[in-house]
Amino acid sequence: MKILVLNCGSSSIKYALYEMENGTVITSGGIEKIGLPDSFINVKLNGGKHKIDSPIEEHTAGVKLIFQVLTTGPYAVMQSLEELDAVGHRMVHGGEKFNQSVLLTPEVMEAFEACNDLAPLHNPANIKGVNAVKALLPDLPQVGVFDTAFHQTMPDYAFMYALPYHLYKDYGVRRYGFHGTSHRYVSQRVCEFLGVQPEGKRIITCHIGNGASIAAVKDGKCVDTSMGLTPLEGLMMGTRSGDIDAGAVTFLMDKLHLDTKGISNLLNKESGLAGISELSNDFRDIMAAAEEGNEKARLAKDMYYYRIRKYIGEYAAALGGVDIILFTGGAGENQWEVRAGATQGLEFMGVKVDMEKNKNCRATEAIISADDSRVTVCVIPTDEELMIALDTKALVK
Repeated sequence: MKILVLNCGSSSIKYALYEMENGTVITSGGIEKIGLPDSFINVKLNGGKHKIDSPIEEHTAGVKLIFQVLTTGPYAVMQSLEELDAVGHRMVHGGEKFNQSVLLTPEVMEAFEACNDLAPLHNPANIKGVNAVKALLPDLPQVGVFDTAFHQTMPDYAFMYALPYHLYKDYGVRRYGFHGTSHRYVSQRVCEFLGVQPEGKRIITCHIGNGASIAAVKDGKCVDTSMGLTPLEGLMMGTRSGDIDAGAVTFLMDKLHLDTKGISNLLNKESGLAGISELSNDFRDIMAAAEEGNEKARLAKDMYYYRIRKYIGEYAAALGGVDIILFTGGAGENQWEVRAGATQGLEFMGVKVDMEKNKNCRATEAIISADDSRVTVCVIPTDEELMIALDTKALVK
């Protein structure tokens, strides 16, 4: 059984083709700069990476190019598209309408489109991807896997904002959370890795990358998460501010004469690590500059660690304790300094990291806590694409 996973952004399409008999990736890649004259596709196959420059005006042309690469030319892995059994799509914002993955019927797509106001940059791009596949292969089953679905088990007291209640009823203003497919995958996988059952376990999952979020998972279900109505809330990120006093937002709008688009750009694209350091949104650059004595880089680093550590403590309280803390995402999997800084000072709640294990762990499943730590601290590389492929397989079968 072959399943193609698509992740469509506003100007990009990432893809991965899976052989579901053994859950392996046959080939993967991505299209960048859709609609621009220098658009291209990268193809990853047999350990190599190959770039093909090609004019790609819109998403249907992009999906068509992916199909062509899969079936013709030097990087072909299928004789025809008839070998493809289904397509699974990463869908960003399902609102309250979707708490699990679903087959994409016309009725489902209509309900998903109604969530566009909640994710105006992402949802329309997801819809373009679905429509592109439908235009080229109208009879091929398609499945939607929603970033927000895993977090729909949060209790109302966790997802509600302290705003007039009618704003929730009229406009759906509440905490939804994101990175749900990642949090679901790693919270399940860590239990398999440790040989324990999710039931009875209190897990804090830290997805730390350019975008970052933390979730509290109890008995295999999410009970709280750091991102909110949008991905802006929560942790300090690469270019996002994370938590900020709403009064500071209106203050800045007045002082800087910003409209809603201007303040959104400031908080989403000019803040976070990049805004504080005035240097970079890449944590590796921040670390290097801090070691050279750059004070703003040092401040950005310390703020970054502190916010992660604070949320871990907050969610330990929400869970009534914690059994497992895991790190995933680009920085969480690869930067031992982030894991060390985020857990420093948590000894009072039973967290004790073995620094040798931590330093020697990079992008691999591992326990990095000391043998006498009351809390197990792990690194679990995420695999959202595999989770999408598995959901797609289950629904199509």
